[in-house]
Amino acid sequence: MTLKDYFLAQLEREAALTRKAIERVPEGQNGFKPHERSMELGYLAALVAGMLGWIAFMIDRDEIDFGNPSSESFRTKAVATRGDLLASFDAAVANARRALEGTSDDHLRTPWAFKMGGQMLQREPRHLMISDAVFSHLAHHRGQLTVYLRLADSKVPALYGPSADERL
Repeated sequence: MTLKDYFLAQLEREAALTRKAIERVPEGQNGFKPHERSMELGYLAALVAGMLGWIAFMIDRDEIDFGNPSSESFRTKAVATRGDLLASFDAAVANARRALEGTSDDHLRTPWAFKMGGQMLQREPRHLMISDAVFSHLAHHRGQLTVYLRLADSKVPALYGPSADERL
């Protein structure tokens, strides 16, 4: 199996699980925080919804510098409704799929850089960045989102196994 095919299959699996979590995000509670140091629910939900889209900019661009104003459009912003959240998610998945379908394993082995204000924070082959900074990072934040869902009295979806609210 090629890297490209592996990532396309993983994208489909993770997209299905992520959609289940996003569909449970309650409307009108964007400002909910379980602790003063926690991020707000609206930001976390938008982050989870858009994270698979990071695959596209890791394939299409050689780097991102979040200290550069030209990267402002890549910053996560909360949206008002669940419909907007799902539209953002669908766009992210479509962009990731497009980028993966159009790339090659050779390109996935080339370096990609994450910078802040010109300072290099991480530089690894694209396939490692996609694996770690997208898929593993998504699993972390999607798990965090399910905790927020429980605390906000929403039903928690079954993801890798059953939840108290849903069987597989």
